[in-house]
Amino acid sequence: MRSNPGYRKWDVDGPLLWGYFFTDPSSKKLQAAADHLSSNGYRFVKIFPTEDRSTFFLHVEKIEHHTPDSLHQRNLEFYKLASRFRLQSYDGMDVGPAAR
Repeated sequence: MRSNPGYRKWDVDGPLLWGYFFTDPSSKKLQAAADHLSSNGYRFVKIFPTEDRSTFFLHVEKIEHHTPDSLHQRNLEFYKLASRFRLQSYDGMDVGPAAR
């Protein structure tokens, strides 16, 4: 992250807004995962379809501080969660500055 000039304005050593994404052809399965994540402190953003409507994305977010190790652990947890809910995939994350 530090090599990208756009990140220089962010305090990457503090809390950031992390967005996490899951995919599945069933929006109902994604909603069940969203309910679970919401009950664990994640903010539901939306479930939205791909252009051809063959797959849906779940987007949740949370303000958190991560180290490389803690982010790796979070990703492992979400791969397991995707498997537990029988989702097509945990698709990864994005990050931005936390709102002040």
